[in-house]
Amino acid sequence: MTSPLYNRDILRLAASIPHLGRLNHAQARVERTSPLCGSRVAVELVVDEGGRVAELAQDVKACALGQASASLMGTHAPGRTVDDLEQARDSLAAYLAGRREDAGDWPGLSIFAVARSYPARHASILLAFEAVAEAARTASRTRVAG
Repeated sequence: MTSPLYNRDILRLAASIPHLGRLNHAQARVERTSPLCGSRVAVELVVDEGGRVAELAQDVKACALGQASASLMGTHAPGRTVDDLEQARDSLAAYLAGRREDAGDWPGLSIFAVARSYPARHASILLAFEAVAEAARTASRTRVAG
């Protein structure tokens, strides 16, 4: 793994994914899989009365890029709103696709600059952000309905 795509910073993040496991009382669970490489990320969460992520768990079976992305998502998702999470997902997708030159406000996403020229890797990088945004949206709806 000497490719610049799998640099030391990405490998360090991949080895330190926070909030691994399951929640006993999750309000939502969303799983996303990349059809191209088979990477999979499942996110469970609980939102508080203000619609912010109060608890988070994730199960990650992905390549180093997907793991690094899950690490960045998991580190900074607690306390975030649905809008924050959706904005991070959309900014990351636009950044990877070259539709914007910065990765947005979410800390650390610029680490994926090396992956921008590898479109086949984008789906794996986006998995954790897609899953957490959908889970937060679902949990927020459940909280309002309940």
